[in-house]
Amino acid sequence: MISQRYEEKKEQVKKELKSAVAVSLTADMWTSMNMEAYLAVTCHYVDSENHTLCTSMLGVEHFPQQHTAENMAQVKKNLMQEWAIAEKVTCLVTDAAANMVACVKKLQIRHTICIAHSLNLTVRKSCDQIETLTDIRNKTRHIATYFRTSTTAKEKLAQVQLQMGGPVKKLMNEVSTRWNSTYLMLERMAEQRESVLVSLASLKSDIPQLTTNDYKIIEETLRVLAPFNQATVELSEEKRVSGSKVIPMLKMLHHSLQRNALNVTTETAINLVENLKRRLLETLCNLESLSVMTIPTLLDPRFKTMAFLSASKANDAVKRLKSECAAEMRNAVPTQMEDAQAGPSTQPSASSPDDNLWHQLDMEVKESKANSNVTTDAIIEVQRYISEENTPRSQDPLQYWKSQRLNYPTLYKLAMTFLCTPSSSVPCERVFSKAGEMVCKRRNRLGPKMLT
Repeated sequence: MISQRYEEKKEQVKKELKSAVAVSLTADMWTSMNMEAYLAVTCHYVDSENHTLCTSMLGVEHFPQQHTAENMAQVKKNLMQEWAIAEKVTCLVTDAAANMVACVKKLQIRHTICIAHSLNLTVRKSCDQIETLTDIRNKTRHIATYFRTSTTAKEKLAQVQLQMGGPVKKLMNEVSTRWNSTYLMLERMAEQRESVLVSLASLKSDIPQLTTNDYKIIEETLRVLAPFNQATVELSEEKRVSGSKVIPMLKMLHHSLQRNALNVTTETAINLVENLKRRLLETLCNLESLSVMTIPTLLDPRFKTMAFLSASKANDAVKRLKSECAAEMRNAVPTQMEDAQAGPSTQPSASSPDDNLWHQLDMEVKESKANSNVTTDAIIEVQRYISEENTPRSQDPLQYWKSQRLNYPTLYKLAMTFLCTPSSSVPCERVFSKAGEMVCKRRNRLGPKMLT
């Protein structure tokens, strides 16, 4: 029954992919507790009927061979052929691993780095550079570990929390691979400050406690990092357009850092703001120059050119959109345009083009005129769209394009092509999170054939 249900679902997804204008992929590697490697590929596309963002798992392949770019490219190529989407893939989202980047180059597909990984590196490196903050994190981690591993301490904390009239909450610990786990750890410690102090005092533990100054630093650190936590959550969505959010989100993070620079007072928080501003500007400047990031932003009616931090980069992005629009127009009806532009010849025709002295010049004139008209049409369509008022941020951009598909037919096709690209490879990581729950100690004999 499971196999039958799988085949039915696979045929349904294949039918949806066939009608989709374009698809984007995310890919990631994972190693199970049995030290077996797997490669996952997910597919993202816009449903042509309802104009909703859809996500499908193309496959999780056992990967016993070496993790070279050639081997990974071959597996992904086979999956694209199996699902008949080789000609529709417009972008591949991965982490910044060297073999992943080289793999995408071999496949000759547009590539974008997972923004969740970029934010993780930005925040983690900025925090690691500050010695005082590192010491506070170590103290917090030791306290959290103590209350999570000692039964006596755990029960005492729960008792104190109830006595203070609050809910029973466990302390949280950070994970080295996710920066927001550090944020959540500090947030929970600040929230349970009184309960932790009372519990440690009654337990007479020798664990170093956080001082009043430490809690002040934590408070200002949380204020600085709160927008980054919100951005990480929003940019990890699957069912809503997220690729177009990257540039405006980073711009808003830059503005939030400028505001916080005026409000923080501790040296630790001031240094953190400066570190984040420097790294964020580097990332933002690079992204505002990439077509794979700028065109989706322009095609999102909520943002358009207002999303850019640099006005010159916004103008360059509009030029690239006009070029994409013109190219799409040329590809759409090349034969019809030539026929429309062709007029009656004023010179006697020869039996073949090679015998006509003026044939080459006549063709160049026709092509020049056709290209000129296409370019003009593309500029007009883009300018009309850009000059329109931005839609509310709560509106779904796909529903906007559904209603405007006749007004902007070429931009509509581009929107269906570019807005399906997610901003992160989190969809693949969610698959592996589920796989990690299956391949556990009680199922450590579960083999790759059964798992995939």
